[in-house]
Amino acid sequence: MFLILLPHADYDPTESGLPWQAARQAGFEACFATPLGMPAYADSRLVSLGFGPLNPMLMTRAADLERYHDMTRDPAFRDPLGYADVDPQAFEGLLIPGGHARGMRSLLESDQVRRIILAFFRADKPVAAVCHGPLALARCIDPQTGHSVLYGRKVTALLAGPMELMAWIATAPWLGRYYRTYDHSVEEEIKSVLANPQDFIRGPLLPRRDSAQHPERGFVVRDRNLLTARWPGDCHRFANEWVELLQQARTAQPQPLQVTR
Repeated sequence: MFLILLPHADYDPTESGLPWQAARQAGFEACFATPLGMPAYADSRLVSLGFGPLNPMLMTRAADLERYHDMTRDPAFRDPLGYADVDPQAFEGLLIPGGHARGMRSLLESDQVRRIILAFFRADKPVAAVCHGPLALARCIDPQTGHSVLYGRKVTALLAGPMELMAWIATAPWLGRYYRTYDHSVEEEIKSVLANPQDFIRGPLLPRRDSAQHPERGFVVRDRNLLTARWPGDCHRFANEWVELLQQARTAQPQPLQVTR
């Protein structure tokens, strides 16, 4: 069984629903955890409200949205653990989806989330995070080393210029700071905790959105038992490689460094 950490609200439906479904189809059961053990739903603007004329660029794709709705009907989704009740030893992997609206802060700023993350890294269990999810990893400091758990690893996450800042500029006239979770970018904060800023792998200059038919268009970075991706457009590939990571860990195969482009 693997664990999905969700904030109290405002996460991305694609980044949660696709890897959930892929793992379930491969025979892995999921357990959910939220701040207080209450069911948590995705960002309503990405699910139903939309972005008007920017829907083709920013709205969740219909097929991906259906996977999210399937996830919300799962009995495990409707009866999550509270963060404080999570025993990391009970799970074989950890998945952290992203999202940018203010509700994500309940995950990104949680001491309990950092406790859970640290346990997974110390046990060398599979961890996957996408978009803002790697920011939670960056903020997890191992007291034994004084460094983030990402120190010495290759990683990717939401890109500053072509993703986070461009989306904010495009929507700011009517949505204000909706796309600015913090004053600084995700990319900036993550780079600050790495052994070398070049360990942040940005991927192709022009991101391509992947699909079930063309997962190879997505971009992920895998470093041993850590898998990261940048945005919903990487999540078909991200979901497939999450399943592969879980399967390899279950059979205890060696985990070499892989940077997938």
